[in-house]
Amino acid sequence: MQLGLIGLGKMGANMRSRLKKFDHEVIGYDPRPEVTDVASLADLASALEAPRVVWVMVPSGAPTRETVEKLAEVLSQGDLVIDGGNSRYTDDAVHAELLDSKGIGYLDCGVSGGVWGLENGYGLMAGGAAADVEKAMPIFDALRPPGERADGFVHAGPVGAGHYAKMVHNGIEYGLMHAYGEGYELLSAEPLIDDVEGTLRAWTHGTVIRSWLLDLLVKALQEDPGLTEISDYTTDSGEGRWTVEEAIRHSVPANVISAALFARFASRQEGGSPTLKAVSALRNQFGGHAVKPSQHQ
Repeated sequence: MQLGLIGLGKMGANMRSRLKKFDHEVIGYDPRPEVTDVASLADLASALEAPRVVWVMVPSGAPTRETVEKLAEVLSQGDLVIDGGNSRYTDDAVHAELLDSKGIGYLDCGVSGGVWGLENGYGLMAGGAAADVEKAMPIFDALRPPGERADGFVHAGPVGAGHYAKMVHNGIEYGLMHAYGEGYELLSAEPLIDDVEGTLRAWTHGTVIRSWLLDLLVKALQEDPGLTEISDYTTDSGEGRWTVEEAIRHSVPANVISAALFARFASRQEGGSPTLKAVSALRNQFGGHAVKPSQHQ
């Protein structure tokens, strides 16, 4: 299948590589001339055979909105746009309405897997019409992990459902990461524990708290024992905030997710926290997110 891919950053470039491994033709556009296949979005549209499928993988907010608006001008009736970035779900209805006025389909797709998705596959959560999902299914099947489709892909509902699902996924991620960080700090504080990294590693198989995030925390500690090379300063991409806002709207007591979000705010204040160092290290491990170097190097 042929796909136009807009945005060839960490995630987009890896997605292009994975799709090519499955013999899909990917024509990429990126503002950086050293990585792009075409010079403009108009050139991208010209290079694709109708009906076109174009995947947008750019930062949420204005960059995504501007890209969708430009695509509405260069694509044609019968084409399909997929927003695979971390857009807020409320933006999806606006994008879908704009493209629908031109006869262009729209899907929103939450994507999880970070920089490891190239090798392991990506968890995918799609929102939109069933016919549009079916049209893009060869792409979804190539990007998702091997095995049963339902174990790595869901058509979560109509337009907006994919990004809503990904928002909640990321909110849960906040809580899990912070719990592991607190456990790491407590182990580090107790003189009885001689081997903190070894204790965490012993939890990675057979225990009820084993997970990929725990594997990554052990990996981070092996690479940087004591996490001395990074500070506890931890940013947030916005999806944790949106999850808490939705919890308030639905009167859902999201105590853990809220506390994890507020802890990230606290990390940007004076002082230091081993818990937040662990969270920062985990974000770097699974997503390649930048970390702030420790001031004690």
